[in-house]
Amino acid sequence: MTVTLADVAARAQVSPATVSRVLNGNYPVAASTRERVLKAVDELDYVLNGPASALAAATSDLVGILVNDIADPFFGIMAGAVQSEIGGPGGRAGGERLAVVCNTGGSPERELTYLTLLQRQRAAAVVLTGGAMEDAGHQAAVAAKLRKLTEAGTRVVLCGRPPAPGTGAIALTFDNRGGGRELTEHLIGLGHRRLGYIAGPEERTTTRHRLEGHRAALAAHGIEEDARWTVHGPYDRQSGYEATLELLRRDPSLTAVVAANDTVALGACAALRDSGLRIPRDVSVAGFDDLPFSIDAVPALTTVRLPLAEAGARAGRIAMGRQEAPIGGIATVRGELMVRGSSGAPRA
Repeated sequence: MTVTLADVAARAQVSPATVSRVLNGNYPVAASTRERVLKAVDELDYVLNGPASALAAATSDLVGILVNDIADPFFGIMAGAVQSEIGGPGGRAGGERLAVVCNTGGSPERELTYLTLLQRQRAAAVVLTGGAMEDAGHQAAVAAKLRKLTEAGTRVVLCGRPPAPGTGAIALTFDNRGGGRELTEHLIGLGHRRLGYIAGPEERTTTRHRLEGHRAALAAHGIEEDARWTVHGPYDRQSGYEATLELLRRDPSLTAVVAANDTVALGACAALRDSGLRIPRDVSVAGFDDLPFSIDAVPALTTVRLPLAEAGARAGRIAMGRQEAPIGGIATVRGELMVRGSSGAPRA
């Protein structure tokens, strides 16, 4: 049943006019009253009516793009590619649509808040990029938000994110397991048997899938993993630096370091150099994603190339209805191993 302004007013024990003032922000309202109204809005999941033009068209000219960290090239490349595809016929302002990039900072609460705000604004489309949180409660809450969006006519596309069954969202999911396995198999093929692994945050699906691929490669070649060989941390350079020093402290005999992504790998390379070790003569290094800087590292970084721009552009076209969704609503986007100077055979 549709929740009305009167329902919110009744829950907050104020007049409908007061609710309207709080939501429109066009009249002073006591802070305590405002908090009571907003709490009622959240509890009832009330959707604010947008501008009259949005009401007439069911959805607005707004497109939301959710990213974990816009300063991270992984997300910036995808967001830029999505935005490049959202113009053209269909919008009421010269055929263009307004892209709003929502930077969650990795916060589950911010992710849900942005989805709620986009729902209230009757967004034409929403694209969520990158991995999802592993928490079951949060996943259920996100699924409920996505379902409400699609039921209201909003196109939802998950780009580089696992599928969300039963929500109506289209998923372009990255083959992180396959890429992780191929990367480690490359190093094993060179002769490495003692491989340190710098994983991302434990609560992210991307972290788990890439680590599972790495472990599958070890198992396939009969290499028993030592618990000391894996360290978790954020997807940033400092994490890579500190984790590499920790891995060397735990096991100085490691001959290779596999990083969760290219940014982490840069930190690993710096730590190895500062420790007096040469890459790849003493220790090989590998990353993931093939971000633009990886080829300019010294030596150039062995990595798995994910087609971030291509996937983002495809997500944008699907979101705008200019490209058909994949069969079954799910497509797997595979990476490509890029062998460069940072990996080599271990010293005898």
